[in-house]
Amino acid sequence: MSGSEKKISARQGSLKCGLYIVATPIGNARDITLRALDVLTQADKVYCEDTRITKKLFSLHGIQRKPDSYHEHSSDTVRSEIARHLDEGLSVALVSDAGTPLISDPGYRLVKEMRAAGHEVFSVPGASSPIAALSIAGFPSDRFLFAGFLPPKSAARQTALAELVDIPVTLVLFESPKRLIGLLKDIEAVMPNRDIAVCRELTKAFEEALIGAPTELIETLEANASARGEIVVLIHPPVAKEKMSELDVRNSLRVAMQNQPLKTAAARVAALSGWSKRDVYQLALTLSDNGDDRLP
Repeated sequence: MSGSEKKISARQGSLKCGLYIVATPIGNARDITLRALDVLTQADKVYCEDTRITKKLFSLHGIQRKPDSYHEHSSDTVRSEIARHLDEGLSVALVSDAGTPLISDPGYRLVKEMRAAGHEVFSVPGASSPIAALSIAGFPSDRFLFAGFLPPKSAARQTALAELVDIPVTLVLFESPKRLIGLLKDIEAVMPNRDIAVCRELTKAFEEALIGAPTELIETLEANASARGEIVVLIHPPVAKEKMSELDVRNSLRVAMQNQPLKTAAARVAALSGWSKRDVYQLALTLSDNGDDRLP
């Protein structure tokens, strides 16, 4: 055993037995916490999403040890292996490729099963891209909803957005660069007149938050679509508007239903009308059932 390996070995075993959920940097490697470094050095076992990425992080911070793999497709065998370590009184750390594990990352089943088996689970908090985006966008942050990744296909994505349209909080989404333009177009279709923040390269040298209407952001992004990795998209809460009359809602529905699915048309009109999504949807069903697609 080398001197460095003896040093690491001597530190291990000083942690209390349990599963440690350890946050790692989302971009800037110096955003790791001192406690995270302690846990990753001292834990008897470290499991990670991608060993190549975690080894780079370890190298940057002088942690000379080999992590084991635990990812989204890990089998029951790996979870049983971790449970066995905990049964033996060892400490186990779990990290994802970036940020806080379980936030749109693997680990939910592992934590659930270890708790059910009576093992302690500890949080070692740190970087989280949804929180980082909220802190710089200038959108209301007293209440927000993290919705993660929406479906990749436009129709399903618009349906998912329609389910969120009436919620009076800032919406937080993840998206990949290749689907970002499509997401913005669907937001414009379902939630018109909402401000959007596209936060990318968070904590890195070229961090930016682009804020504006979806059409404005689409134009900017199409001119410079250089972002890589996951992007955080924030949708401003709906602004209360004067309520439309029933006649105006009916007329708006008839127009919207000519070229949009009923549910999407109802969500869009609800966002503009001041009516609840449920009431507009029921009215749209009535128009559809009666074959009422004529303007008065």
